[in-house]
Amino acid sequence: MTKLFRRNTIRLAASTMAAGFVLAACGGGPTEPATAEPPPNRPVTITVWSNFADRELEALREVMRRFDESQPNISVEVSGNQDDDKITQAIRGGIPPDVAISSASYHVGLYCSSGAWQDLGPYLERDEVDLSRIPQAVRNYTQYQGTRCSMPMLADTFGLYYNKELFAKAGIDRPPRTMSELTDYAKRLTEFNPDGSIKVAGFVPRMFFYQNYPTVWAPQWGADWVDKKGKSSLATDPAWQRMLRWQKELTDYYGWERLQRFTSKLGLYSSADQGFQTGEIAMVFDGEYRTAFLADQAPDVNYGTAPAPVADDRRNTYGGGYITGSTVGIPRGANQPGAAWEAIKYLSTNTEAQLHLANEFGNVPSTLDAAKHPDLEADERFQTFLDIFTSPHLATSPPTPNGLASIKTVESFLQSWQAGQVDDLPAELADLDQAIDDAKELGRR
Repeated sequence: MTKLFRRNTIRLAASTMAAGFVLAACGGGPTEPATAEPPPNRPVTITVWSNFADRELEALREVMRRFDESQPNISVEVSGNQDDDKITQAIRGGIPPDVAISSASYHVGLYCSSGAWQDLGPYLERDEVDLSRIPQAVRNYTQYQGTRCSMPMLADTFGLYYNKELFAKAGIDRPPRTMSELTDYAKRLTEFNPDGSIKVAGFVPRMFFYQNYPTVWAPQWGADWVDKKGKSSLATDPAWQRMLRWQKELTDYYGWERLQRFTSKLGLYSSADQGFQTGEIAMVFDGEYRTAFLADQAPDVNYGTAPAPVADDRRNTYGGGYITGSTVGIPRGANQPGAAWEAIKYLSTNTEAQLHLANEFGNVPSTLDAAKHPDLEADERFQTFLDIFTSPHLATSPPTPNGLASIKTVESFLQSWQAGQVDDLPAELADLDQAIDDAKELGRR
């Protein structure tokens, strides 16, 4: 990598992260210790904002209708198409909803550290909510440094989808469990056209293609984003280099330009002609919701699901995977925080509510009780993701006070890495660590 690109990467890290901290500063921090507002003793109306629309919005409204019926003093108004930007603007303007639902768990660190979402700790303590009903990884992405300003609503777990017909054609009788097996299978499953172009890819190693993101891959390699002191650990954790070198070697097998031409002709991620659904890719990493896409858009595809493979030296962790999900909290300045908490507690801990939402959305619920409930609609292919959810090796990326900024900075670097523009990987990762840590410190001033 050139020094110019290195300086640009550092500037990008600084600017993006500083922007995150500016957002946090605009949200304002807590000015007094958090308290648990009591439930309302008179009729009140609360507003619930989410980015859901159409079928998903109607499912949320149905659950809130059931909550409304159980609460004589609380009425609920649900609004859709309200993303995190709109929620943040409402908080800044002093007109926030009482309950905010975010589909971006990476914002939790920013919301908690800035006070933009209120600390729920006093409510949890008062009502003796048993958080052990929620997997540790889910608890991790819904709090920041001991402040729990959100609760989980639904979850997405990620695993491997594989085409059974292509596997049988290649003489493969089970999904890969290690990265060495994934590499071997990918090559055996790949078919080339007479002109050398790719006809069928066993696995596409190109990052940022469909769900090939470092957040999804890192847990399979045991790669940590930060060390015990909270410092960026891209250079100090050897798992990152192992992951990136594996990705580059498989990319080189296909050829970067040839891989680019192949992926450019494939359908978009949410379209009916998505590459796995058309049989042009034999294996992909994806979330549980792909089962619903396949049932709707490509019901004739004969496929299976399995946990994503792990690094060869981590065989004992096979069965886990990456998790993220929707979060729900009380924005600073909410008119009815006591009533809002009752709605949040219902959405995040009530088994009936969790089951209805999970079944309607096609997502994984966020409590162990709901994930193991017989009324949860799950065939054997969806069951894979419930098993991942209950695995002790479930993992997530740590929340940060700048939201997605540090991850975006890493992604910018990885674009150059996979294109062959990085000469000294250890040195560049060390520079990236320094840039990330410097930008965090700059944002705190």
